[in-house]
Amino acid sequence: MKWFSRSKQEEVLPVVQTAAKSILHPYSELYHTGYVSRQEYRLYRTLREAVPIIDAAIGKIVRLIGTFEIRCERKSTEKKLNDFLRNVRADSGGRGIGQFLYVYLGSLITYGTAVAEIVPSGDGRRIYSLMNVPLSLVELKKDKNGIDIAVYPTGAGETSPLPYQELLCVSALEPEPGSVYGTSVLRGLPFVSSILLGIYNTTGVNFERVGNVRFAVTYKPSTEGDRAMSRQRAAAIADEWSKAMRNRDTVSDFVSVGDVSVSVIGADNQVLDTEIPVRQMLEQIVAKLSIPPFLLGLSWSTTERMSSQQADILTSELEYYRNILNGVIKKICDLWLTLEGIDCDYTIEWENISLQDETELAQARLANAQAALLEKELEEYKNEQKQECADRQ
Repeated sequence: MKWFSRSKQEEVLPVVQTAAKSILHPYSELYHTGYVSRQEYRLYRTLREAVPIIDAAIGKIVRLIGTFEIRCERKSTEKKLNDFLRNVRADSGGRGIGQFLYVYLGSLITYGTAVAEIVPSGDGRRIYSLMNVPLSLVELKKDKNGIDIAVYPTGAGETSPLPYQELLCVSALEPEPGSVYGTSVLRGLPFVSSILLGIYNTTGVNFERVGNVRFAVTYKPSTEGDRAMSRQRAAAIADEWSKAMRNRDTVSDFVSVGDVSVSVIGADNQVLDTEIPVRQMLEQIVAKLSIPPFLLGLSWSTTERMSSQQADILTSELEYYRNILNGVIKKICDLWLTLEGIDCDYTIEWENISLQDETELAQARLANAQAALLEKELEEYKNEQKQECADRQ
């Protein structure tokens, strides 16, 4: 007798084809070397950890990318598709395609390449989740036709591409001719960042030395008797000085006999001014990331017109990233429509990018509306004058 018999068939769990494979070998790391830019990826990840302004800039670009809506000819299909995009499973237990795209775009900006997988359900009738793939788990190569990109798993003896290439999304940022990998936005910053970190490290060491003051106590014997007892008196002075410095609860005086001088070690040295070199390095970083300095909290002297131009430049950068993400979004939507058996055209509408003050934008719209009204009234007045002249004749 079956105590736990079920009336319906058990659900088949989804299978992820890009999951990490365990290699039973004492030197398994050897199988993960030799691929394109593996050490470069670790360098870029370290850059984001070591230089906070780089991590903050990438985070702001990802968040400023905004959200989008799908517009279809059929309103019922539009509602279902948007509901799916808002509730689909994403990375780290998140929900919504926005969570998925934020991680995807962060990988694209940091490493120049991003790979993701559309995970179907066990029965293959619906999309189960969207998952970003670590670049250490896959390798990109040219397909047999020499045009398309094929995704291969990393590991020993893996010579065949993954079986379901149609479920994989690959994006490359400004790839070099003939390369399947993109170019990271952080390329060129390791040298500049190393100088900046060197300045920060040296500044920290100097301030630690200056803040934790070291004293030089000098005893100068004046007579022959003092010179004969100089060793014993120096030891006594050192002992009394140590007692005076160890007493932190109350102020302790140091009393000595003879010619004794106390000075601070390094007090006469001049601390280097790091403001100019630090700003020069930060200017290089900000220029490479194409983000206005005021968004990063850098209060550099600038004009209102310059800030507006910087905001326009960032807007064009965000539009560029949106065009790359449109291909990923379209692939996900096409697969969803295919699984649902729906043939319907659709468009992707992103929200407007607004980096300016809403009050200024409203005033600008008001001024444009007033100008249009005046032009309309002027045109009507000219038409009336022409009509009066025609009536008189």
